[in-house]
Amino acid sequence: MIDDDLVVAQARALFEGEGDAIANAANLSALIFMTFLDLNWAGFYFVRDGELVLGPFQGKPACVRIARGNGVCGTAWERRETLVVPDVHAFPGHIACDSASASEVVIPLISGAGVIIGVLDIDSPRRDRFDENDVRTLEALAKAYLDTTPAL
Repeated sequence: MIDDDLVVAQARALFEGEGDAIANAANLSALIFMTFLDLNWAGFYFVRDGELVLGPFQGKPACVRIARGNGVCGTAWERRETLVVPDVHAFPGHIACDSASASEVVIPLISGAGVIIGVLDIDSPRRDRFDENDVRTLEALAKAYLDTTPAL
């Protein structure tokens, strides 16, 4: 099991003194990818001109643009809530950027002003990979990112 406090402290240390949102997203993607087992993708999509556009990530090449309400990322954006999908193949409208993905967590990044600036997306090749502790830790990491990074 991952120590929530330790990994969040590591993220905050990476962000300390760095105000660039893209640099911090890149480091957080790498931290998540190396900390959590059984991942095949960890990264960001940012809202640009009414759609989600690929940001920093770790893993195989990914879909570049996602419409609001499409796939797990677009649905999390539209609903403004974290989505945990134990089996992506059973999710209506799932976008298969990597056919090896089997489960997914997507966390909307909501600024202090209540605006969604993007999503944090984590995929695993293992079905039902993410438990409550994983989701709590990933949400804490997303919050740390938002707390220490100026709006894009």
